[in-house]
Amino acid sequence: MNGTTEDNSKRFVIEPFVFFPAAALIGLFVLVGVVATEWLAEAVGEVQAFITETFGWFYIISVGFILLFVCWLMFSRFGGIVLGDDDEEPEFNDLTWFAMLFSAGMGIGLLFFSVAEPIMHYSSPPRAEAETVLAAKRAMNITFFHWGLHPWAVYSLVGLALAFFAYRRKLPLTIRSVFYPLLGKKIHGPIGHVIDTTAVVSTMFGVATSLGLGVMQINSGLHYVFPGVPEDSVWLRIGLIAIITTIATISVVSGVNVGIRRLSELNVSLGLLMCAFLLIAGPTVWIIRLFVQSIGHYLQNLPETTLWTATFEASDWLGGWTIFYWAWWIAWSPFVGMFVARVSRGRTVRQFVFGTLFCPTLATFFWLSIFGGSALHEEMMGAGGIVAAVNESVPESLFVLLERFPFAAITSVVALVVITSFFVTSSDSGSLVIDIITSGGDPDPPVIQRIFWAVTEGAVAATLLYTGYQMGTPDGGLRALQTASITTALPFTIVLLWMCWSLVEGFRREIGELPTTKVPSRSDDGEVALGTVEQAEEGE
Repeated sequence: MNGTTEDNSKRFVIEPFVFFPAAALIGLFVLVGVVATEWLAEAVGEVQAFITETFGWFYIISVGFILLFVCWLMFSRFGGIVLGDDDEEPEFNDLTWFAMLFSAGMGIGLLFFSVAEPIMHYSSPPRAEAETVLAAKRAMNITFFHWGLHPWAVYSLVGLALAFFAYRRKLPLTIRSVFYPLLGKKIHGPIGHVIDTTAVVSTMFGVATSLGLGVMQINSGLHYVFPGVPEDSVWLRIGLIAIITTIATISVVSGVNVGIRRLSELNVSLGLLMCAFLLIAGPTVWIIRLFVQSIGHYLQNLPETTLWTATFEASDWLGGWTIFYWAWWIAWSPFVGMFVARVSRGRTVRQFVFGTLFCPTLATFFWLSIFGGSALHEEMMGAGGIVAAVNESVPESLFVLLERFPFAAITSVVALVVITSFFVTSSDSGSLVIDIITSGGDPDPPVIQRIFWAVTEGAVAATLLYTGYQMGTPDGGLRALQTASITTALPFTIVLLWMCWSLVEGFRREIGELPTTKVPSRSDDGEVALGTVEQAEEGE
């Protein structure tokens, strides 16, 4: 079947020119990380520094452009196009859909940084005197900026493009399909294989790094709640990865409609419970006022912060924060975009952009106002000590904050459950996305392959954690992996800009402004033959 290997029982379905190169590259990276850890860390660090210094401006204008582009799409003449057949209804209700978007898109990152990042900007602001009222205002603005519209715009672009070409134009659910208007049948050749392989490797690096961050926070939380648990044990962390990977494997085997769906709903429910508790037990009115004021400050300063390149200031801060984040979101976009597309069939372009851009951004701002705002209030008007806690341990800072409120023992355990649940969701949704791409776009790939990728993610995270400890720095392996992922974001930024062009071309064909091009049709069981596009073109 033109590059796709399968049997009639659908026990094994792969695109060999993507599956094997991606698996080999991931294995090679881990091998080099084990046998030449210091060299790898130094090499990727130098590459990251060069890219940040030389191409930081490119990241800034590209992400800004993508935000404007998806906002334009929402209000454009293309907004009514259905991501599926004209009479198709959404597969999931709005609440479930939002829960899955939020869990896959931000999840662990918000739990890890929601307390720490505002405090870090408050104690070391880029353009204000440290630990002042102005520093606090700018700390919330910077945190909103890094977690707000810009990252969700990147995810929205990739998810929208994938959903349109897969569910409306009936192409395989892979990154390569997005470029059909520009490349035609070449998407099924070497160019397409390279695009999908890059997406797989980037996704694996991103998810493995997220697993590493998550297990560090779980370890810190266990130590904080149960002092007898070792605080910094590589074998404990590897054991935690093994346990949670097992849970994630069970979830991914059960599929989107059962495991991932239920876990996402659990994530959001417990997260809302924690938010409600902190909002009620903490400085309620102050947090609400902070939320409203910070949104106004964010919107007022959005153009300036979007285009700030630190031309007249030292650029170290910008490279370590904003450019790092933009590259990180771009590197993650194949994973989140693919998953968002997978759960968004049946919605219009306008509904999709609004749901993936504004709704999760507003929820993220509320979350940050509660957790980050509570931390700032405690530091500035309470007993203090939050800055010292963050400086000592970023993963543990969430639990230090919870200790300042009633029922700390209970809320800390709930926090551990939420972190673990987000951890599992990231792992199972990540492995599902990788399996979809390496199976040639099958939206429901075989179970055995899902297990393979879920276990591979856990193995990569565990290997790199151990490598870091061998270096004498517990997070060294993760930092090397993270930096490598960021480095891949530069060429993928160019891919995203091409994606904008290709998406408009596809929309124009859809509404009749350009001649339509034949595309493959799906068989009754939903599978796509990769040779159909070429056959359709040859038959014209």
